[in-house]
Amino acid sequence: MSAPSDIAALNEKLDSLIDLISRAVPAAPVPADFEAADAFVWSPNPGELMPVAKVNRVDIALLCAVSHVRDLLLDNTRRFAKGLPANNALLWGARGMGKSSLVKAAQAAVNTELGSSTLKLIEIHREDIESLPKLMTQIRLAPYRFIVFCDDLSFDHDDTSYKSLKAVLEGGIEGRPENVLFYATSNRRHLLPRDMMENERSTAINPSEAVEEKVSLSDRFGLWLGFHKCSQDDYLDMVRGYASHYGLGVDEEKLRAEALEWSTTRGSRSGRVAHQFIQDLAGRLGKSLD
Repeated sequence: MSAPSDIAALNEKLDSLIDLISRAVPAAPVPADFEAADAFVWSPNPGELMPVAKVNRVDIALLCAVSHVRDLLLDNTRRFAKGLPANNALLWGARGMGKSSLVKAAQAAVNTELGSSTLKLIEIHREDIESLPKLMTQIRLAPYRFIVFCDDLSFDHDDTSYKSLKAVLEGGIEGRPENVLFYATSNRRHLLPRDMMENERSTAINPSEAVEEKVSLSDRFGLWLGFHKCSQDDYLDMVRGYASHYGLGVDEEKLRAEALEWSTTRGSRSGRVAHQFIQDLAGRLGKSLD
C-alpha cells in the first residue's frame, strides 16, 4: 500500500499535468451574440467576436470632399444589406481623407435607412488575415449580413498571408459566403510596395507571372474607390462643416484664418487635419464634441 506522502506527491504531479494541458489546449470560443452590438472586433485566439459598445465614427454627412466615392460605397452597401449583388471594396489613396471613416459611417447610415441592425461590421486586424477562414466559419450561417473590414491593409516582402485573403475573396472552393462583403482601406492601390513589385520583376524567371500573382489580389475587389489630396477649398469646407455640426459659433473669418494656419503648421490638408483643428478649437472654447 502506498504511503500517504506518495499519494500526495502523485496528486500534485497530476494537478501540474492537468494545468499544463489546459494551457496548451485553447479554450472553446464563446458563440457571438450578434444582438449585443452592431460592430465587433475579431480576436483569432481563441476565435471570438468581441462586441464594440460604441463605434468611433462620424456622421456620413460630415464627410465632405469625397461625395462621389461616398455615394458609390453607400449604394454598394445599401444593395448588399438588401440581399442584392454587391462588390468587395478597396478604398485606397491619400492619408487622412476619410477612408476608414466612410466605411464605418456607411454601415451606420444603411442600418438607419433600413430601420434595423441586420448589417454588422466586423473589424479584422492586418496581422490576423490568415485567420479569415476561421472567421468565415463562424458567420457563414448567421442570419445577418456582415461587412468584414480591414483598415490600412498592405503586404510587405516575404509576406504570404495575402494568399489567405485571395482564397476567401473569390478563389476558395467554398467561395465568399453570400452574407459577407470585404471592405479594406490602403494607401497602396495594389496593396504592395512598388519596390516589392519591381524586385519580383527583376528576380523572377517569368517576371510578368510573378507580379501578376500578387497584383491579382487587388483584382478581387470589384469596387475601387480612390481618395486624393484635398484642395484648400475642400479643407475649409470640412472645417466649416465640423464647426457648424458641433455648434462652435466662431466668426467665419477667424475660423478660416486659424484653420489655414493650422494646416500650414502641419504641412498637410486632409479630413484628419480638419478634425484635429476642430478638436483643438473646441478645447480652447471649452466646448464638448459629443
